[in-house]
Amino acid sequence: MIPYLSQSQLKLLETCPRKFQHVFIDGLPTPPNIEGQESMEWGSRFHLLMQQRELGLSVNSFLEADDRLSRWFENFVSAAPELFADVGETAFRQAERDISLEFDDFLLLGRYDLFVADDRAAKILDWKTYPRPKNRAVLAKDWQTRLYLFLLAETSDYPPDAISMTYWFANSQPQAEPQYLSFAYDSKQHQRIKKELRSLLDKLENWLQDYDNGIPFPMVAETDGACDRCTFSSRCDRDTDSLGEGSTDAIADISSIEEVVI
Repeated sequence: MIPYLSQSQLKLLETCPRKFQHVFIDGLPTPPNIEGQESMEWGSRFHLLMQQRELGLSVNSFLEADDRLSRWFENFVSAAPELFADVGETAFRQAERDISLEFDDFLLLGRYDLFVADDRAAKILDWKTYPRPKNRAVLAKDWQTRLYLFLLAETSDYPPDAISMTYWFANSQPQAEPQYLSFAYDSKQHQRIKKELRSLLDKLENWLQDYDNGIPFPMVAETDGACDRCTFSSRCDRDTDSLGEGSTDAIADISSIEEVVI
């Protein structure tokens, strides 16, 4: 049994159940992504810097050691001064806020880079170190957006329409101002996401039962474009040479970006 599910696991489960099995049930190792390792390490430093700053700790050592990080941070402060203002008497702020919910025999987990709330509204803020996606709809459908908003509505007294989530993109170009995308929430979205979650977790329960009986998780169709960059394509007997370049869709591109955990 899978003890918990994060947004990245839900993402992979929806994208390719068989790969989910290979990674999270079979425990098969995946080759390190050398190309993306540097950006992951830089993203971790940026998240840690933002956490240190929110805790009231000095960030000078980070900024002095990395000119690129320093430029991004200065641009960020300039673009979003409200994020760096002093906390009001009625406001609550918490960096790296962990959140969990028992749902249909599974434990759903999330971590908010920054949580800001007062007596009227609650905001989830998330730092991204890749450029802002051109297609807003892709990020709206991403499981991080859906899960994080759903978790907050389920675990707090805030009604869905008092909840929002904003992604801040530090951007890949240090001289450019960070950009953001905000997503409002409401009861209709909440009920839809609950239904989507329940449907996906029902499938997972059935696949787990089949797996115990020797039946592997289902594979996606080759035409879905999820196999051409998959490290398990040969294990699934998929001929990736026959798949067209660029066949991977936008959802898969977003799914390949791991969340940063401090």
